[in-house]
Amino acid sequence: MRFEFESELWRWQARSDTVWVFASVPEEVSDEIQQVVAGMEGGFGSVRVDVTIGATRWRTSIFPSDQAYVLPIKKAVRAAEGVDLGDVVTVAIELVDF
Repeated sequence: MRFEFESELWRWQARSDTVWVFASVPEEVSDEIQQVVAGMEGGFGSVRVDVTIGATRWRTSIFPSDQAYVLPIKKAVRAAEGVDLGDVVTVAIELVDF
């Protein structure tokens, strides 16, 4: 399954010693993913996905947080695509092995 959405990049505030940047998966997309993967999540409720932002594609996991999943955006991806905190990006995610 493939999903596409726009999301603003934000910083995870729980740790101040490192910069972790995420994009939030919209609640309606998160709900649909949860229905597909129910009972097959990995550690910490993670779900393996292939991600595309611009011309950059990589494999990672999304993680549950409050009412939606969050997607970590690596520094190398942000640099390659010229995006940073506060920027709105178009994200495509595809569930791996579902």
